[in-house]
Amino acid sequence: MTKPESGSLTAEAFNRIRAEILACRLPPGQKLVIADLCHDLGFSLGAVREALSRLTSEGLVEAEPRKGFRVAPITEAELRDITQVRATIESLCLESAIRHGDVKWEANIVATLFELSRLDLQDPADPARVSEVWADAHRRFHEALVAACDSPWLLRLRETLFVQSERYRRVSVPLNRAGRDLQSEHKAIADATIARDAATASAALRDHLQKTTRILIASEVVKAHEAETA
Repeated sequence: MTKPESGSLTAEAFNRIRAEILACRLPPGQKLVIADLCHDLGFSLGAVREALSRLTSEGLVEAEPRKGFRVAPITEAELRDITQVRATIESLCLESAIRHGDVKWEANIVATLFELSRLDLQDPADPARVSEVWADAHRRFHEALVAACDSPWLLRLRETLFVQSERYRRVSVPLNRAGRDLQSEHKAIADATIARDAATASAALRDHLQKTTRILIASEVVKAHEAETA
């Protein structure tokens, strides 16, 4: 009878710590002290340790021999790699969705785009961070675009890459003010997708993903994080 409860607590600990990492409240490179996480989050030692092991397999946490765990650092090389692979996989998902999508799929894209356009990117209480409400709507918009893709494996790969790129996007938020119009970028992708123009939609999607990378590299924010965790 205790196994389901134990599994549930581990899953809850996993989701809480994962959310803290993706929101950069646990920043790249930070040492993760299990006792501190147990105290701060209210989970048992076993649940936190198992959660960290699962996060290691996701690439969000690193296990260091004789040193314990730390949040995976961010690097310029990884950023470039993730962006290139994600652009390829997400474009394939989008092209498949365009071929197979129906009216309900189109309606969901329109609905999530509208919702996203009505939300502020930055957290009013802390403008240096992404609003969690916006982040959730942003995730659902990108999921809506590819929802009609007929390949479960492509969708799984896309989800993994989305998660991996999330920390980089969060780091770029304070830089988004410099003339970037995210609403127009999202609308361009959605309009081309609903028009069933796969070439234009894929190009707009790739540009959208690569723009964050270009902003981060130009700002040298990632290099600064890299230097701190070296």
